[in-house]
Amino acid sequence: MKKRWPIVAMIACIIIIMIVVLFFFNYRSDKSDSPEYVFFYADNQTADYPSTLGGQKFADLVYERTKGRIKIIVKCDAELGSEAEVINQMKYGGIAFARVSLSQLAERIKAMNVLLLPYLYNDSDHMWRVLEGDIGDEFLLKTDEYDLVGLSWYDAGARNFYSTKPITRVEDIKGMKIRVQESSMMADMVEALGAKPIEVVYSEVYSALEQGIVDGAENNWPSYESMRHYRVAKYYTLDEHIRVPEMQVCSKEIWNMLSESDREIIYECARESAMYERELWKEREESSRENAVFNGTQVIELSAEEKKKFRDAMSDIYEKYCGDYMDVVQKILNY
Repeated sequence: MKKRWPIVAMIACIIIIMIVVLFFFNYRSDKSDSPEYVFFYADNQTADYPSTLGGQKFADLVYERTKGRIKIIVKCDAELGSEAEVINQMKYGGIAFARVSLSQLAERIKAMNVLLLPYLYNDSDHMWRVLEGDIGDEFLLKTDEYDLVGLSWYDAGARNFYSTKPITRVEDIKGMKIRVQESSMMADMVEALGAKPIEVVYSEVYSALEQGIVDGAENNWPSYESMRHYRVAKYYTLDEHIRVPEMQVCSKEIWNMLSESDREIIYECARESAMYERELWKEREESSRENAVFNGTQVIELSAEEKKKFRDAMSDIYEKYCGDYMDVVQKILNY
């Protein structure tokens, strides 16, 4: 019996050594697999929204191509704050990446107002020719004024008028009460068309239309359909008065930490994710339109001549908001 103890003790020691060795190698393996950088990415939309899914695609591509050295955690539903708060945090490196609306950037970088002008583009193809060309590249670089790095352009569709009575020509909108978001440019646009702008918070647009407080509003297909505004405003006029692209940006503070090769990877991944988001947006827009039409929406398409009348009414607005950039505006119009 006594002779067995040395054997038992030896076996126990071997087991303990094996456990220590396994723990050591697992620990080293975990350490080698841990990212060199972990960054946050902010989006104020829901998890299933095209821009959020585009952001996740971007994060996955970066993780894959850096072999796990850079991990980007996407936070949606404005978990990291409103777009304005996110942009302010990015200026000091508090948040590394984000997808933000151009309207928010224009509050800080005045030249961005050019891309927000009403009736600036003839159609979607026109806008993408501009954004994917030298003009778009120049505007991505303008983010440097607020210590940001512009990475790529995301789609957010076109905003159109919808109303309780049809708008088939510019004369039809005159005298109508049109809901607008809190934006002086949008209010001026509606006034220039001869209508009366009325500010109503987004959540109360349905009741405002139902009660006759406003005769119409304006937004893109997904917003119109998801809020079921087709129930109280069945006429949807494709005037495409505003196409507001969105931008993927990086904090310059974070950008300066990265190597040149990592920056190149991030650029490539941002551009690829933008193409992915654009396809998702197109699918979302088409499904929203189909659902709205199924529920009784009447779509009104304007002729090129009629659209020109809407645009011609904007001359004073162009001068008021972008008088110093009229050469760029004209270049876009002729692009």
